[in-house]
Amino acid sequence: MRRAAGLSDDAEPAVLVHGLGGSATNWTDLMGLLQDRLDSAALDLPGFGWSPPPPDDDYALATHARVVVDFLESDGRTPVHLIGNSLGGTVATLVAAARPDLVRTLTLVAPALPVLKPRLSNVHLPALAAPWVGQRLARRLGRFPAEARVRATLALCFADPTRVPAQRFEEAVAEAERRARLTHESDAMLASLRSLLGAYLRHGGRWLWSAAAAVEAPTLLVYGLRDRLVDPRTSGRASRSFADVGVLMLPDSGHVAQMEHPHEVAAAVRRHLARQR
Repeated sequence: MRRAAGLSDDAEPAVLVHGLGGSATNWTDLMGLLQDRLDSAALDLPGFGWSPPPPDDDYALATHARVVVDFLESDGRTPVHLIGNSLGGTVATLVAAARPDLVRTLTLVAPALPVLKPRLSNVHLPALAAPWVGQRLARRLGRFPAEARVRATLALCFADPTRVPAQRFEEAVAEAERRARLTHESDAMLASLRSLLGAYLRHGGRWLWSAAAAVEAPTLLVYGLRDRLVDPRTSGRASRSFADVGVLMLPDSGHVAQMEHPHEVAAAVRRHLARQR
């Protein structure tokens, strides 16, 4: 977990949830930009970042959501401004739907909500989710140097990887080297992906879209038009599903807008929170 303490007495609590293969560090820049407004805690989901694997290797979406709920209840600062990216956006949606008492506002950056039409840029994801194929591909990828793996990830997640500051790149390489030494590293990634895609396939993803429709908290959706992993066209159904929603489209952003365009996302979050006041 990573914290960015608020700089004022009236800073409001926020909890941030990373995406598939990510960690709490994905929120470093955004949390820093919002410290005058928010007192933030970024979580590492089970098996990711510095968190240990869950008991019984249970990486189900519902389990990830339960972990977030448990943290919110134990932290005692609710209701919070809940922010999620990709898989973390799906998890945050489930939390907000099930426990409206814990969530004051919801911000979702490229939420991984159901879409059943893979594009060329993300067609590898169903292959990774296949039980035998996924492990084999993960082992093959693991043979590449950490720097090469990080560059490939950035090329997939950013519209323009040259925007990554040198310090953040070096931090990502160090993190990749550390993660490569963990026996559960690929299990966390593959099992979480399988749970996500399984939810897509069950009844056309009705469970997740029903959760979106049940969210009472005011919601901000942020999409990058150059996202290679989450099709920004899902913003149409998402904007019709959430009851109280605003949408920000960033034309020159990829999958992790909070990292690629932190100033724009921070400004949008400020506007979102100001409207609630």
